[in-house]
Amino acid sequence: MPIKVLICDDQEIVCEGLEHILESDPEIKVVGIANNGAEALQLIPIHFPDLILMDLKMPVMNGVVAIRKIREQFPHIRVLVLTTYDDDEWLFDAIRSGAAGYLLKDRPRNELVNAIKGTFYGNTYIDPVVAGKLLTNVAQYHVPRQAASTIPFTDREKEILQLLVLGLSNADIAQRLFLSEGTVRNYTSVIFTKLDVSDRTQAVVVALRLGLVDFS
Repeated sequence: MPIKVLICDDQEIVCEGLEHILESDPEIKVVGIANNGAEALQLIPIHFPDLILMDLKMPVMNGVVAIRKIREQFPHIRVLVLTTYDDDEWLFDAIRSGAAGYLLKDRPRNELVNAIKGTFYGNTYIDPVVAGKLLTNVAQYHVPRQAASTIPFTDREKEILQLLVLGLSNADIAQRLFLSEGTVRNYTSVIFTKLDVSDRTQAVVVALRLGLVDFS
């Protein structure tokens, strides 16, 4: 079955262009278009999307607020930000709200399609243009090492956390560690709980800030 995508953007011409690009791929189906975050929330129970392509600066309800509400009400739906804004405030607010990835609109169409597929299958995509800002923010956020040492991670959990940081999906991690995908999901759930986060993007940010893993 194709990946069901809901587009959320307040510019009609952008929505039409995105729909044309995505519908050209047989593995993706655009099931709806919303012009703001409030409309996206209304359309979710109607179209049951797997992934939402979310702009940030929109009227009525912006993307950051929408992401937060979607993660609260529909935690199984992944949200990939697609925006023109690379400002620090938008980037960090979107990630803190639970975005599964962050992509700028000037990326090539094949990169957009690959980011959607990767995000659907559990990978984390951060646009190279803003990745540096994210890592700089992490580097400047000093957390005492003893704070990290108080989190009771097992060796296996640390191993899986490192692979999450490298962007591997649950299926990739399972194959590499010779585990079942269900076992990996259980481990990631425990990791999220221990880090007090709701998804892998937030887990990556927190893990880097605490110095638990390396981004290499």
